[in-house]
Amino acid sequence: MAASRRLLAIADDLSGAAEVAAALHSRTTRSRVLLIGRPGAVNGGVARALRPRHPGEATVLDLDSRYRPATEAAEAVREALRLSSPDENAPDALDTLVLKKIDSLLRGNVAAEIAALGEGGAGVVLAPALPIAGRVVRSGVVHLGGVALHESDAWRAETLPPPASVAHALRGLPTALVPLTTVRASRRTLLTALRTAAAAGRVAICDAETDADLDAVVEAALAEGPRMRLVGSGGLALALGRHLRTTLNAIGAGAAPAATGKRGAPAADAAPAAPPAEMAVGAARAAASPASAGRPVLVVVGTAEPAAAEQVRRLVEDGAVHHQLPLAGLLSGGAPVRLPPLTAPVTVVSLGAPSGAPDPAPPHGAVATDTAPLPSPRPAPEAITPAAAPGPAPSPTPRPTPDTPPTPASPSIDTADHTEPNRPDGQTSKQPAAAPGRRLVLGLARVIGDAVAAHHGAVDLVLTGGETARRVLDALAVAELDPVGQVHHGAVHLSTPDGRSVVTRPGSFGDPDSLRQIVQALRPHSTQRKVTP
Repeated sequence: MAASRRLLAIADDLSGAAEVAAALHSRTTRSRVLLIGRPGAVNGGVARALRPRHPGEATVLDLDSRYRPATEAAEAVREALRLSSPDENAPDALDTLVLKKIDSLLRGNVAAEIAALGEGGAGVVLAPALPIAGRVVRSGVVHLGGVALHESDAWRAETLPPPASVAHALRGLPTALVPLTTVRASRRTLLTALRTAAAAGRVAICDAETDADLDAVVEAALAEGPRMRLVGSGGLALALGRHLRTTLNAIGAGAAPAATGKRGAPAADAAPAAPPAEMAVGAARAAASPASAGRPVLVVVGTAEPAAAEQVRRLVEDGAVHHQLPLAGLLSGGAPVRLPPLTAPVTVVSLGAPSGAPDPAPPHGAVATDTAPLPSPRPAPEAITPAAAPGPAPSPTPRPTPDTPPTPASPSIDTADHTEPNRPDGQTSKQPAAAPGRRLVLGLARVIGDAVAAHHGAVDLVLTGGETARRVLDALAVAELDPVGQVHHGAVHLSTPDGRSVVTRPGSFGDPDSLRQIVQALRPHSTQRKVTP
């Protein structure tokens, strides 16, 4: 790979974008996250920002498309591709590697976005396995801990049954299965399979069970050049990061400018070249500057799932101040909900009990766990049009018929981990733009934005859930982030242009000590007890 080659990564929510940026970030591969919104909202400034500042730079775009109608999600992908190479006649127009980050459980506008990605004759290689989380693909079917996705409860919060296979999730797009035996064969054999699929206008769906399998997919796909576009989860992003570091080091790209934290200043963790998956608490601690030691940390938990409640309880046990926000106040148009001044080293904000459940003002250290399902923030589904698909027009895909219907949604307002896919029956319906769940997220973001604005000085943030993270950063007018490292899998430490720390993490990720680990990474002495091993 030439040292000047650019890399464009596209994600549909902020947690995914941050995960990809961390996977691609190293001394030799600079990366950054740009937050852009719905199609038509970007301008020339974003187009200029997509141009690389250093050789081998990776730009990661959060398109904020997971919960938009399928047609909007597809157009967002097209616009990102146009912005990356606005002049099709430019010498480097076809020299941009493209990675599309999708959910490893196939939720979201997967079919519509992949259809847009494959337009114009580009080959598409899809490998959604995430081995670090026990999610593998066998015979074209996603498995979680040995259980097929459509036989698990991973889609319990969805209104439709899970897809019976990866091909089924693509809703009629032409596909070609690349079995594990081919993935583990010689590079020539795997490359031939990928070329054959691309020549036929088919999406190559690759089996993978290990990181080595994903490494093989990346190496074969990139041997074909940038016209072969990659689609996968964070596992594929990590494999691409490993490939880029190895390749750039081999051709002497280590002479490229070192990664930076604040503009123009070397990042504190620029020296280590360890893969991002191995960056632990120590890397984030090393990145914390002396100036950040006195800054408060504001932890925003946009979910009421039991696992998150336990994470909050443990952090409060360490001495963090906890505030629960009333749901009715966030949804109403009455007096605004306000947080007290951020005087404590660590403040945790979570959601109170929904309407009809007890919601007293909790004493210090209390966490309400008597929650019920909250209003869904998901928009009405929308079918993609056959014209958006590469190759032959797709035929309708039959609805799967599992033995049991989906269970009711889990008690969460954050939409980072739960989304409604396009309806396979092709029907569309409209829903008011401000659904209760979406209004709840926006209300939460306004409260956080007001609290940060009222504080005299900078505030560091921990934001759980892609939707919550995106809305809070929108409220704070943060449009660009630089990766620093990972505290643990999925918990990505980033820096704003003015040097504040932001840690994002999907709402359902992490063990019970996840928030403890994140806070300890940012402020080693800000709480009363150390992280539990």
